Amino acid sequence: VDYSTYCVYLCTMLTKSDNAKGSLRWAALFLGELRDGLTMINMQSAFLMVSKGYSEKQVGILFFVFGLSQFLFQTPSGYLMDYSDRKILWLTLAALATTILTVFTAVFAQEEGANLGLMIFIKFLQGAVTALIPPGLNSITQGIVGAVGMTEQVSVNEMMNHLGTAIIVLTGSLIAYWNYPNIGVLFVVSPIACVGVMWFLNQIRPEDIDHDAARGLTLETSATEKPSILQGNGEDGSYQPPGKSPTKDIKTKPSFVLGFGGGDTVQGEGLKADTPLRVLRDPTLLTFVLIVFLFHASNGTVLPLVMQSLAIGNGREGILLSGLCIIVAQIFMVMSAKICGTYSGKYGRKTLFLVGFFSVPVRCFILHLLLKARGDDDATPLLQFLTLSTQILDGLGAGIFGTMYILVTSDISGGTGRFSLTLGLTTAAMSIGGTVSGYLGEALAQDLGYQQAFFILMFMSLLPALLYLFCMPETLPALAKAPGSAPMDMIKEGSEVGNTSVKKTPAGGEYVEMT
Repeated sequence: VDYSTYCVYLCTMLTKSDNAKGSLRWAALFLGELRDGLTMINMQSAFLMVSKGYSEKQVGILFFVFGLSQFLFQTPSGYLMDYSDRKILWLTLAALATTILTVFTAVFAQEEGANLGLMIFIKFLQGAVTALIPPGLNSITQGIVGAVGMTEQVSVNEMMNHLGTAIIVLTGSLIAYWNYPNIGVLFVVSPIACVGVMWFLNQIRPEDIDHDAARGLTLETSATEKPSILQGNGEDGSYQPPGKSPTKDIKTKPSFVLGFGGGDTVQGEGLKADTPLRVLRDPTLLTFVLIVFLFHASNGTVLPLVMQSLAIGNGREGILLSGLCIIVAQIFMVMSAKICGTYSGKYGRKTLFLVGFFSVPVRCFILHLLLKARGDDDATPLLQFLTLSTQILDGLGAGIFGTMYILVTSDISGGTGRFSLTLGLTTAAMSIGGTVSGYLGEALAQDLGYQQAFFILMFMSLLPALLYLFCMPETLPALAKAPGSAPMDMIKEGSEVGNTSVKKTPAGGEYVEMT
């Protein structure tokens, strides 16, 4: 195998069908409104309080039930995505179901929570179905690009997610503004987004997804079609990289063995998935799950409280301002996701993640000061503008978190065959943190006032930031920076890749020597 052959092999393993990646990108755009249900939950909170007369605690109960349901179903959803080869079908059904439940809420919610029990049941169902979306989207992503391509593709997905959310929320906010006080019609944007998701997801061919890579069992995808010059040295006529042997006939699906033993029974030698309990013994994963929970316990309620502080008592302008809260944040989340994709693979995950963590207490402190300056008077346009501007920090913090928690989870789960299960655990921690935050924040706002609520949340948000600073290691795997994971122009003289080494020719050129 000569230099050019090996170079082409390495490059092709980092690429995928343009059609599959393009369809994934557009599906992510429309999933921005649907992916975790929180965007429409936040819009629903403004709708229920302004249009239906719900109290803060009633809205907090709905947040609590929604988050609790997500927590209960998140890890089983991740396990299902690891086990299933029909990931696109499951993700399509989840998008359709959450859309139906969103529209049901808008149509059947009664004044002052008269049918609160029914709304609680609807939020429980919605939490369960949205639990399928994060592991579904990200396992499909990893199945298309492999673990070594996740940094770039997750960044693209997150950028499209946030851009889609901004567009859809802007459309919904304008519809609500024009139809005030009958603002329930804004939720017509949900079916439109759902149609887009279903269309683009089903443009991805089953053969575009390598399900072993999707589970985190292998670091690169095998479904990529290789050029003809790479064929011929494997037993089946396909190219095999130096030092690797064919691994066909290996059972790599996650088993239902929950003990501490090995993974699946394997025919011959090859890769196998870890058991769930073996995954749970990883101290780095457990630390990260705790940090994720604490972050969302402090941050999850900040956006709803900001939206409510702007919406209550301000009529149709308040509804527009509450929508702008989401739009401003989403625009800056697009930028944050781009930064994460560009720099987290070069300089590591930890520094960028810490910027996101520490932005939350700064944001809460500024909101506390703004409400203190406002006092009991109505907010002036300047104060409204400054309050809205704090959403830039939300775009920074939540934008970095939304990208980096997926990448860190992928780092931790690499080689276990349990990527979706691990992502289910970390997303479950998000859900239960958001659950606690949703009710706690609304209760603090109702009992102590919005000013004191933000002050308490400021101190709460310092805890996950300090834990990540002192207790979490850098998780960026060596493979992401190693010569073997990069194009050949990044391999330096003297470096080794598997059974190869890069050397200089007398004329100054480079070649790959097989050992």
